[in-house]
Amino acid sequence: MQAPEQRTPFAKAFSWLAWLLLLVMLFLFFQDYLAGKRNPNQQLQSIQGSGGEISTVLIRNRAGHYIGTALVNGQPVDFMLDTGATTVAVAASTADKLGLPRGRAIQVATANGITTAYLSQINSLQLGDIVLQQVSASIVPNLGGTEILLGMSALKQLEFRQQGNQLTLIQRN
Repeated sequence: MQAPEQRTPFAKAFSWLAWLLLLVMLFLFFQDYLAGKRNPNQQLQSIQGSGGEISTVLIRNRAGHYIGTALVNGQPVDFMLDTGATTVAVAASTADKLGLPRGRAIQVATANGITTAYLSQINSLQLGDIVLQQVSASIVPNLGGTEILLGMSALKQLEFRQQGNQLTLIQRN
């Protein structure tokens, strides 16, 4: 009977490294897959209609929300459409990253109760080819996450229509 072959320390280290590399690759693959499920509108596409109208279609995610990626002052930011928000609500950390100015302090009612927010303004908000200028916003320090809530200060400038799992935003010129 032959004795089992001993693995060298190099072979053991290589084996561990191979398994670790496989796990990292699987993690990255599934992280991208899950991000696509959470935000199915990472690359907004628009259609130019006759008469100068621009339409951008959003797909609802599995949780029933319309989440996408917009350009705020030229920088990509994830948003969640929120028809219950009076203005575009921005977390303080995101506002700092975007260089949004903090104006007058105001009291706002949120899902977590009454809190202090700061008036601000977004120079340019782009959803696909739809571009909104000088959009009122509020910087909400205790708003979690990095996405913005796309409220009525932006949405009132657009028409929108929902059909099935799609929401069409329409800008008329």
